[in-house]
Amino acid sequence: MSQKKYLCIQRSESGECEPPSPDQMQEMYTKFQAWMKKFEANIVDLGGKLGDGGVVNSGGALDGPFTESKEVIGGYMIVSADSLEEAMQIAQESPGGAMPGSSVEVREISTP
Repeated sequence: MSQKKYLCIQRSESGECEPPSPDQMQEMYTKFQAWMKKFEANIVDLGGKLGDGGVVNSGGALDGPFTESKEVIGGYMIVSADSLEEAMQIAQESPGGAMPGSSVEVREISTP
């Protein structure tokens, strides 16, 4: 049985926050590298940070402004795992999900 793919959506609370210090950045980078090494066989697409975008619906295309939201989608990644529980464990151990005010939504990518 082949592994399934899961989309992991990085969310954080909206609003301004203090940028991390150089020491904090180094600590985050070290944790991220260790996490990547541990799960290198599961990481399909490390994704990245998402920039500004637009919305397309039946009424046409919109480029903002959007309704105010308490959460911001900041990035994504795709992982492979045998189950949703395994994919959630991978996401839970990600340093990005451990940041205060952050969460990772994990969804199975269904293919026909």
